[in-house]
Amino acid sequence: MEFKAIQPVSRPIDAVVEVPGSKSLTNRALILAALAQGRSTLSGVLFSEDTELMMAAMRTLGIQVDADAQACTVGIEGCSGQLPATDADLFCGNSGTTIRFCTALCALGRGAYRLDGIERMRSRPIGPLVEALRGLGVSIGYESVDGFPPVIVRGGGLRGGGVAFASAPSSQFISALLMVAPYARGDIFLDLREMVSVPYVTMTLQLMEGFGVAAVAKHEGRNAKVIIPAPQTYAGQAWQIEPDASNASYFLAAAAVTGGSVTVRHLGSASTQGDVGFVDVLRRMGCHVERSPDTLTVRGPSGGERLAAVDVDLGDMPDVAQTLAVAALFADGTTHIRNVGNLRIKETDRLTALATELMRFGAEVEVGTDSLSVTPPNRPLPARVHTYNDHRMAMSFAVAGLMIDGVEILDPGCVAKTFPDFFERFDRLRG
Repeated sequence: MEFKAIQPVSRPIDAVVEVPGSKSLTNRALILAALAQGRSTLSGVLFSEDTELMMAAMRTLGIQVDADAQACTVGIEGCSGQLPATDADLFCGNSGTTIRFCTALCALGRGAYRLDGIERMRSRPIGPLVEALRGLGVSIGYESVDGFPPVIVRGGGLRGGGVAFASAPSSQFISALLMVAPYARGDIFLDLREMVSVPYVTMTLQLMEGFGVAAVAKHEGRNAKVIIPAPQTYAGQAWQIEPDASNASYFLAAAAVTGGSVTVRHLGSASTQGDVGFVDVLRRMGCHVERSPDTLTVRGPSGGERLAAVDVDLGDMPDVAQTLAVAALFADGTTHIRNVGNLRIKETDRLTALATELMRFGAEVEVGTDSLSVTPPNRPLPARVHTYNDHRMAMSFAVAGLMIDGVEILDPGCVAKTFPDFFERFDRLRG
């Protein structure tokens, strides 16, 4: 198996970096642009496996998608809520956003649509979304195992009505329904209870507003009530995609563990992404943090001081849990990461994978149903890291290699899912 050897740094890093566009924003914007009336031009688009799968699905559904990977732009001729293809077979790989968003999208069609992915996708749940769509009059079923892909959607549109989501394991189910709700025959009322990853739902609502659709939302912590008046139509937009805050976390953590400084450009306090809050976790660990509307800067502890362990709820930003768990290898004390049970249904069971790989470095790890505790060793060991075809395992453990000689990342190509040139950019941290 291929591997990437990470070279340790000889001094604290000092870098200004740029990261590609947000996967979450890109795939949401692609859906809204496809549904819109008129042409949309998206800039700063992420080109990776997940977003390419979404663009391929759009084309299979008959949507005109003009992509320029070199310029990071995509032009889309919207279908005004009327999918051109009356039947389609969509391959979604291991992209959760693609299969969940497109399942809801196909409910607006006028035929039969099959959605499937790789073997791992067939163990990632989709049942809560299917039940919600059924409650709105959609004919939808499973090809094999109830609750999991492949799914067959027989289009016909959504009627209005109420839908309740209680403790949905993924906020993507909610976002999928929100984005298609304006094209229902009547108003849709969502009662959301004990949401995970709340900022992603907020991001979806903000993007919908940017494309011209009004929704009424009342939030109370992890609960919310949302009304989407229908029918409404998205309007084609010229839209700039922000850099990916989750992928920025690896560079910010690099500053933290090496005692250096990293500034991420074009991502700052004005961001709609919840994962920019990772800098506040690093602040609690002893880092100096500076925010502007357009930049984030992290400076690690100086003078040989170690990071401080933290006890933190990452329910609103679970995609940075792996980054924090690796940074915990270089902290004083035990770091507790809580409310991240949905990591078990990601590209791999991330809680189990993290525990297995952290122990290779000599860490003591305790895993709960929705938590992880990491106690670092006195001297971390070199390790060959298994990545489980999970891009975030590869990128997060690369951070450890900056401080530990002998770290090798197996199957480094898995980063193509969201950050194809990650290792090239990461290597530049050494100056």
